[in-house]
Amino acid sequence: MNANTAGGASVPRPGVVVAIDFETADNGADSACAVGMARVEDGRVVDTLYQLLRPPRARILYTWVHGLTWAMLKDQPTFAQFWPAMAAFAGPSPVFVAHNARFDRNVLTTCRAAMGAIQDSPFLCTLKGARRYLNLPRNRLSDVCAYLNIALTHHHAGSDALGAAGIYLHLRAMGVSDEALRI
Repeated sequence: MNANTAGGASVPRPGVVVAIDFETADNGADSACAVGMARVEDGRVVDTLYQLLRPPRARILYTWVHGLTWAMLKDQPTFAQFWPAMAAFAGPSPVFVAHNARFDRNVLTTCRAAMGAIQDSPFLCTLKGARRYLNLPRNRLSDVCAYLNIALTHHHAGSDALGAAGIYLHLRAMGVSDEALRI
């Protein structure tokens, strides 16, 4: 974990949210193979967390997307083994933010359910916000980050989480409320 800042702009106090991004190994929502998190407090990113995860199956279908292979993942902790560190990072009653939050919420919910933890957390979606408030021709994470000059190594979960955090902070600076981003 290391502290980073995103954007550096002064924004209205958005409270505490945790930007999150998952990379998956296959079509199963339980196949998280990397997670990135960025904790946002007082209008800035104050901490980050990144971890490769061992997915439940050895066949990695999306190496072409994220570059991760079974050789890189087989000795990593499983989601269930790493969940305590994620939960501690997020804090009690976290509000998560993600770009295309339905995907990341589904991965988080499915992985938690696989370990017997049935809990839903509130999610905010920067894709929803970008579509509604930025009026761009394309709203993919890479496009929005390029438009906002947010550094991004796309499909690296840590970088993608920081990208979502930067977009969230920009939307908040525009006056967009958390409620407008809720899914």
